[in-house]
Amino acid sequence: MNSEILTTIPSTDPTNLFRLRDSVYSTDLLITAVAHFDFFSWLDKNPADIHEICTTLEIEQRPADAMLTLFKALNLIEEREGLYYLTELSKDYLIKSSPWSLGPYFASLKERPICDDMLRVLKTGKPANWGAKKDEREWVLAMEEDEFAETFTAAMDCRGAYLAPVLAKTVDLAGYDRLLDIAGASGIYASAIVSQQPHMSAAVFEKPPVDGIARNTINGRDMENKIDVIAGDMFKDEFPKGFDVHLFSHVLHDWDFSDVKLLLENSYRNLNPGGRIMIHDAHINAAKNGPLPVAEYSVLLMFASEGKCYSISEMEELLAGTGFSGIRYVPTVANRSVIIGEKE
Repeated sequence: MNSEILTTIPSTDPTNLFRLRDSVYSTDLLITAVAHFDFFSWLDKNPADIHEICTTLEIEQRPADAMLTLFKALNLIEEREGLYYLTELSKDYLIKSSPWSLGPYFASLKERPICDDMLRVLKTGKPANWGAKKDEREWVLAMEEDEFAETFTAAMDCRGAYLAPVLAKTVDLAGYDRLLDIAGASGIYASAIVSQQPHMSAAVFEKPPVDGIARNTINGRDMENKIDVIAGDMFKDEFPKGFDVHLFSHVLHDWDFSDVKLLLENSYRNLNPGGRIMIHDAHINAAKNGPLPVAEYSVLLMFASEGKCYSISEMEELLAGTGFSGIRYVPTVANRSVIIGEKE
């Protein structure tokens, strides 16, 4: 297995390719809002906050939040003092009374099966089956099956081949010794960090059967002398002690607020004093109106998992509420960033 990827960054930029994959469900959400709810016509007459929107349309808050963030990023709505209003763009093209309404144009696609699934996710708040496959279980259950876990982990590993070396070059871990890569999948991020910062050692904390996949991948990169694999369930087990860096890379976005809070509390309890937490992910900006590629990716996560892309302000609030301080935001690459906090 090629270990060169742990330290090498290509000269080309795959950001648009990431976006094509990650934005795949955002158009279906817009179609659903127009065709099933006539959302923009309603909002034109009823500027409302998220709670009224959820109550009136009978949708759940998590998917509604992802929907509103997407529409703000598309300049279709704007938020003023907690209420949402249409922009001139949506008034011209997305309300029934407009002579330029594109409502029927979008509604002509409302029979797409994905739109039916999107409607159910909005109504129930529960994720759809992975990839909207009718014979597949939702992602968190499918990951318990060897074949799916192998395929999904390989997908995350190839994404990390580009993202992980940049993260490793971006964060300075001088003064830290041991990193715990929590739900680290193949261990690609731990491997890149240890390769580029050789004073570090690491462990990947993963649930079976992914722990075995991680061990094989790490061995294949000849990293077994620097990186251990520890089997455990991050929602049932205490994180192992003895680490002064905790890394969550593309993990927290799969879970709702209450679960994220539990994971951060587990981290704070078990991280060495003076240790650091690093949350590497695609983050919505503090105003929750972009960047558009992250808002689009958040729709995918809302649709297929129990989470969404969290905003910088949401993560700062969660980290500070857990006890972390010195919180800062550092951009990396491909609309990703790392939010860092310190334990006193």
